[in-house]
This record gives sequence, C-alpha cells and structure tokens, in this order.
Amino acid sequence: MSLSNPSDSVLVALDVPSRERAVELSQKLEGHVGGFKIGLELFCANGPQIVEQIGPERTFLDLKFHDIPNTVASVCRVAAKMGVKIFNVHCLGGLDMMRAAVDATREVDPNVHLIGVTILTSHDSDSLSRLGLRESPREAVLRLAELAQQAGLDGVVCSPREILPVRSRCGDDFLLVTPGIRPLNSDAGDQKRTLSPREALQAGADYLVVGRPITGASDPIAAVKRLFD
Repeated sequence: MSLSNPSDSVLVALDVPSRERAVELSQKLEGHVGGFKIGLELFCANGPQIVEQIGPERTFLDLKFHDIPNTVASVCRVAAKMGVKIFNVHCLGGLDMMRAAVDATREVDPNVHLIGVTILTSHDSDSLSRLGLRESPREAVLRLAELAQQAGLDGVVCSPREILPVRSRCGDDFLLVTPGIRPLNSDAGDQKRTLSPREALQAGADYLVVGRPITGASDPIAAVKRLFD
C-alpha cells in the first residue's frame, strides 16, 4: 500500500462500552481514517444497531467467530447481511469451519472481506507453550494463515511482526489487518508483538488497527496525524 495517504489504512478500534462515545469518535474522525473496528465490548453493550450508527460500509466487525461449522456459517450470514466492510472468524476453528464461513458469506455478499484471526498479539512463545502449542508465534501465524488461504478467506489478522513472512508466503492479494500498532516511544500495554505504524505499512500491511493511542488522546485527529510523524 502506498504511503502517500497512510491515514486511510487506519481502522480505529472503538473499544468503548458507550454508544455515545463511539459515535462521537466516529463522527469526529470521519474523513481522517479508513474506518472503525467494532469489537466485543461495544457490540455486546449496544447490539447490531451500533454497526448501523457507525456505518456498515466503514466497519470492521471484530467478533472472532469460533464454533462448530454450522453455527459459524449461520452467524456469518447474519454478519454479511449487515453490509460491513470486513468481519472475521478465528482460524483455530479449523479448515471445515472456515470453509463453511466462506460459503455462507459469499451466498449473502461476495464483496465483504472475510478474514481469519491467527494468533492474538497478546501472545508470546511462553503463553503459546502453556496452551500446548509447541511453536513460535511466527510459526503458528504462518501455519494458520496458509490454512485460512486454503479455506478461501480473503486474508488474516496478524501482528506486525509477521507481516513480511505472511506476505511472502500468501501473496500480495492476501489482505493483512494488523493490530499491535504503537507509535514510537509509546506504551505497548498488553501487546507483545508490536511495530510503529510506518514500519507496519512498509512491511506490507493493508490496514492498521489502532485504539488507545487515538481514542485515549485529548485530540484524536491530531493523534492520527502524529502516528506517521
């Protein structure tokens, strides 16, 4: 992706419970970013109506569907009917689940981007080991990204540290959405595998999910501009 207008790659994580705060942020940042991520907290507090209020065409619905194939297929049809820009399933649900998700989504809206969550950016090798995954985060992400591509997904969510190997393995048309984005010299919080916004774009990310550095700022618009300074 070109760096000529890098703020278009930013999806602001509206990780707030308040509908009023989420709508306020989306209205204030409209035209300054590429879209907004609606996650579990905001969705559970407000229901599907929040998608309509934020604007489906600029929403990344980040609910990480993970269940048996039939259940995931059913919920994917519902998500696709909302008209969102992007939504996701969890790759750890397996190949059959992801294929069912793809088939159900395409029945409703062939244009929505369906992507898979690989390994959360809060994980490192130690935490994966405690889960019984005897591989590095990079190895696990690559394995799951290839499985997602085999299932027909449009791309994956991965940390910025895995952008280059996933891009190399899965090609230029595979959509890469990257959380774990932190401006230089900022607090990483609970994220373990991070890069700066410019580093992530240069590595080949398509979209950057950025939350607290923008939503926690006194001036969110100025915070977006500072991301790439």
